[in-house]
Amino acid sequence: MSDATEPLFSYGTLQHPDVQREHFGRLLGGSADALTGFRLRRIVNADPEVVRTSGESHYPVLVPDEENSQRVTGTLYWLTREELEAADIYEAGEYERQRVALESGQLAWVYVAAPGLEME
Repeated sequence: MSDATEPLFSYGTLQHPDVQREHFGRLLGGSADALTGFRLRRIVNADPEVVRTSGESHYPVLVPDEENSQRVTGTLYWLTREELEAADIYEAGEYERQRVALESGQLAWVYVAAPGLEME
């Protein structure tokens, strides 16, 4: 897709084909990548619609790793501006979007824990 200019690193449910079809209207092509400086935690998924499309009652969330010792693997996708806005809606509430440098050297958007988010 030639107008897919927004890099997005996903480590969670945005990698699921059903979630991609529902929110972007297509399957996304991506490449494996990783991120350091963050670690994964889990939060309860209280939205029944998200549980329906993702099939998960808990999902991962990134938080800063003060020791910089953790490595989070995932997929780098290229989205259109409209698809990135759809991802913002999907991730609203529990996450905020930040720009990070991936292990590949690519700068990308990623969703991290929103301030004040309660985690398990």
